[in-house]
Amino acid sequence: MKVMISQPMRGKTEEQIRKEGEEVIEKFNKLHIEVVDTIFTEEAPENINRAIYYLSKSIEILGQVDALYLMKGWELARGCRIERAVAKEYGIKILDTDFLEEKPAIKKVM
Repeated sequence: MKVMISQPMRGKTEEQIRKEGEEVIEKFNKLHIEVVDTIFTEEAPENINRAIYYLSKSIEILGQVDALYLMKGWELARGCRIERAVAKEYGIKILDTDFLEEKPAIKKVM
């Protein structure tokens, strides 16, 4: 399975974004799930809306994955909401933040 992470980025440095993403990627790696990198480092062409440029690149990647994982705060980020809407419309599995949360062990009662 391949997963794309939808991560709020506004107001964060590339270092902060990568650190937050690495924690999520480690959890997916433990589950043997491949994460496709969507932190784009190239500059957007001149005279083009940067946000739309990078969103279009994310949507291109979204077409190559099996699931979209939504990081905490996704509902406050326009790009994340758009990625979620695209995933929903095209039948791509959507994984909310609780997907990677630790589940408490179930104790047997005798």
